[in-house]
Amino acid sequence: MHRSGAQWVVQAPAKLNLFFEVLAKRDDGYPEIETLMCPITLYDTLYFREEPSGQVSLKCDWAFGASASDGNELDALPQGRDNLAVRAVALLRDRIGVRGGAALRLVKRIPVAAGLGGGSSDAAAALAIANHAWGLRLSQSELAEVAAQLGSDVPFFLAGGSAVCRGRGERVEPVTGAGAGSLHFVVVRPPCGLSTAVVYGACRPARQPQSVVPLLRALSQGNIDEVGRLLFNRLQPAAAELSPWIERLQNEFAREDFLGHGMSGSGTSYFGLCRHARQARRVANRIKANGACSVFAVRSYR
Repeated sequence: MHRSGAQWVVQAPAKLNLFFEVLAKRDDGYPEIETLMCPITLYDTLYFREEPSGQVSLKCDWAFGASASDGNELDALPQGRDNLAVRAVALLRDRIGVRGGAALRLVKRIPVAAGLGGGSSDAAAALAIANHAWGLRLSQSELAEVAAQLGSDVPFFLAGGSAVCRGRGERVEPVTGAGAGSLHFVVVRPPCGLSTAVVYGACRPARQPQSVVPLLRALSQGNIDEVGRLLFNRLQPAAAELSPWIERLQNEFAREDFLGHGMSGSGTSYFGLCRHARQARRVANRIKANGACSVFAVRSYR
């Protein structure tokens, strides 16, 4: 985050779910989950300028060349109150009693409806940037309380790195370790998406849930071969029944020399763990040549 003239600028990262287990269905309608997420070097950019009128407005556009294809329904960007970043700023303003407003400009690079958390990350970025621009000096825990009202993934993006998230996603435990900030991936977003609610509805909690502990141990030891073997997503079989793209990408990724691969979140984005950045770039170019809609070579970071 930095200031540029009269406006503040912040980069909002995407995320990948390296582990995702559905433990139970909760009384409030949300699933009880345990997930390990890591931020990756694929960013939206949010600009914030104070607005004396007290109004909160947003201009949202794709970065040049970022949208997957002309006319694709997944490229439609939510505007106004439909955008989570606007709701985040408005909620913080109303909760604290700020009189001023904000003119927001959001430049999108993270595909939407993709399981990459772009909207949640934009909301977290909006909370963080408004906190600075308005001089509120709220702590991370205070911002996280507001974030939890906006969506399950929003508190994660305030943690600043990889984390295990529990409950419906609002209980965030940061992860440290030799491998947490040095993983290289290829990420593919196919040209169709899935409703998160529909995928959750098709998924049944396991009688004997998988544990995230072995994966955390492998990360702490920097053992990326073991990390690749332990990638897991309980939602993937349900998503595969709803979209042929999941099985198609699974088969395509199985032909490459990944350490491991799987779906992120509720899909439909699919990712593979690479040994190093060169492999990620090489494989991304090869998959892109096969006609996949959006392909990215990225890494995790702290």
